[in-house]
Amino acid sequence: MNSPRSYEPTPSRRVAFLGLGVMGYPMAGHLARAGHQVTVYNRSAAKAEAWVAEYGGRRAATPAAAATGAEFVFACVGNDDDLRSVVLGDNLGSGAGGAAGAFAGMAQGAVFVDHTTASAAVARELDATARERGLHFVDAPVSGGQAGAVNGALTVMCGGDAAPFEAMKPLALAFAKAVTRIGDSGAGQLAKMVNQIAIAGLVQGLSEAIAFGQHAGLDMPLVLDVIGKGAAQSWQMDNRGKTMVEGKFDFGFAVDWMRKDLGLVLDEARRNGAKLPVTALVDQFYADIQAMGGRRWDTSSLIRRLR
Repeated sequence: MNSPRSYEPTPSRRVAFLGLGVMGYPMAGHLARAGHQVTVYNRSAAKAEAWVAEYGGRRAATPAAAATGAEFVFACVGNDDDLRSVVLGDNLGSGAGGAAGAFAGMAQGAVFVDHTTASAAVARELDATARERGLHFVDAPVSGGQAGAVNGALTVMCGGDAAPFEAMKPLALAFAKAVTRIGDSGAGQLAKMVNQIAIAGLVQGLSEAIAFGQHAGLDMPLVLDVIGKGAAQSWQMDNRGKTMVEGKFDFGFAVDWMRKDLGLVLDEARRNGAKLPVTALVDQFYADIQAMGGRRWDTSSLIRRLR
């Protein structure tokens, strides 16, 4: 069992959290446990009701209602379209259009913090819209997966102006071990793309290494223990190597989500001219895993292609 998370004392703030998926639910919970006044919105009202029953606070029927009176509005949703929906009110199903989006409920000077892994383009677009309305927008994708969200140990990569970043940082440390401003609007999303490129190559390399060792008849848990003390060591090896040997792939970040992220990466590479031959290949390998029925397996399931 994990030890209870301890929180640095910060003044209680009025906060909204939009999106209570596998990441957002515990992230919002950490904000509540840190003493902030949290109002939540989720497309499925039942999930929001369950969150309130567990953590207190209150739920709202629309993003705008959740954001009303909030000094900080956090969001963690699925993709660019979902983000535009909660921010601008499009396709929320309420018939209220933009009146239901978070920006419509936010007071001037309030800060919107987006933890969605989305495109740099949508971050810049919403940052520009926020400025027109006297609001602040920080793109702040996270790394660390579901376990990092539950344990309050995420890494947050941020883009946006320095002042709203510094204002939101103490709050984000309720669910993160590191919160860093990378640069201007969109820089957080670009840094997350760098993260996903690195992970894709690492997991494929680890998959091939383990499959090779198994074909050679080696005791792979022992081999991983040995090489994990040398230059081959990585987070993926430490945390997924032995479960890959055992064929267990239910540890959080799903193949469907990784393909979404790599799609963002490859789109951005086409724009900026970066050459990503290995990343493009691994993306296709993940498509193979999806075709095998592994859409919800975690990313370490790449090894299934080699068996």
